[in-house]
Amino acid sequence: MGESASEVTRDAAARDRALCELLDGELICALGCTEPIAVAYAAALARLVLGCEPEAMRVGCSGNIIKNVKSVTVPNSGGMRGVEAAAVLGAVGGNAAAALEVLEGVDDAHRARTVELLGSDGYCEVSLVEGVPNLYIDVRAEALGHVAEVAISEHHTNVVRCTRDGVPANQLCPAARGGEVEDACSGTCALLNAAGPAAAEPSHARPVEGMSLDMIMDFVESGDIEGARAALERQLELNRAISDEGLRNSWGAEVGRTLLATRGDDVACRARARAAAGSDARMSGCALPVAIVCGSGNQGITCALPVLTYGEQLGVPHDRLVRAVALADLVAIHTKSYIGALSAFCGVVCAACGAGAAICWMRGGTREQIGATIVNTLGNVGGIVCDGAKASCAAKISAAVDAAILGCDMALEGRGFRAGEGVVQDTVEETIAAMGYVGRVGMKDTDVEILKIMTGETEVAAC
Repeated sequence: MGESASEVTRDAAARDRALCELLDGELICALGCTEPIAVAYAAALARLVLGCEPEAMRVGCSGNIIKNVKSVTVPNSGGMRGVEAAAVLGAVGGNAAAALEVLEGVDDAHRARTVELLGSDGYCEVSLVEGVPNLYIDVRAEALGHVAEVAISEHHTNVVRCTRDGVPANQLCPAARGGEVEDACSGTCALLNAAGPAAAEPSHARPVEGMSLDMIMDFVESGDIEGARAALERQLELNRAISDEGLRNSWGAEVGRTLLATRGDDVACRARARAAAGSDARMSGCALPVAIVCGSGNQGITCALPVLTYGEQLGVPHDRLVRAVALADLVAIHTKSYIGALSAFCGVVCAACGAGAAICWMRGGTREQIGATIVNTLGNVGGIVCDGAKASCAAKISAAVDAAILGCDMALEGRGFRAGEGVVQDTVEETIAAMGYVGRVGMKDTDVEILKIMTGETEVAAC
């Protein structure tokens, strides 16, 4: 016997709650590129637990963190780059309670002190940590004979260790600390707020079982999205603001401005330009916050701006626009879930799949055409590599969004890539899984070799 009407309603309500919780957990605010911000967050936590400015710091990072921090501008830093700058600025002026907006309150005095400390030989030493998750940071801060240690693993705010002299932070209070360290916090509550479970990214702890394109479409077309509406509205507001800033002023390589100045002023070009412009500003240290997806501001921008641009062009009602952004976000999350947090696979391809799916839906595409859009996008730009966060991310966003729009145009004309051509499989779900396998397993060695080139370990001329 089939399910009763009440059972179907109950199942739909449970699905809607789960997907709203997933979106709420993903769409958090971050100031600047999330990898240097995560380093700054760990350092700010270490400073908080230590109770004073460190006399020396040691920072260990996974290869992917080093890769993504090496060339990107640390937000609010006045143009500084690198792990050392992110860590020292976080320890000097960061607000650990602000998590991924840790550097929002940094001022000129903090920047000057950071420059001074970076000029001190051996003040902050950075090392590569092997045999850890792709996203891993540990900070050791020392002062007056005391040691604070903080470790972040798997996700940007997932604190797995936070101790002072080996004692977990949630067991500390000013009365229990003793010694000469002058406390800079208001006690146990401040430590718990900064380093406790609330700092973790809840969506990653609670994946949605059985997630698929069909489940996402059921939710978007007829589900109750009210639990995630505020987060989705904030994504549109914040990510539109940084895109506007990237188009208004000179940031990075000015990919967005170049597109508008040299290409036709059609909706496809505007969609690419607005997404790229947000990354232009973000990768170059713009202090405006963004709503992230899959732990990435670039992916949050890529999911939102092309959808917003097409929504405006098509004149879709606002509720349908918000649901389209939810579709883009969830397709990106679903696609990226097969790959993991950081890899050699460029994550904006997953976000572009989401944007293309949402654009197809707003244009009246069927579920089959929406699935074909995703397959066409992966069959085109699935091989873009991630060689760290930097100005060229904006160009990769432009290329990925262009592929998604082409994939949508093809799907709406009944055209597409067929099973057996490359990694394209019989269904959209199988194709997503296959490309995820390439990104997670097949590109492991690629990731290592990219890092070796970036750090100078491999001399390409000698190869």
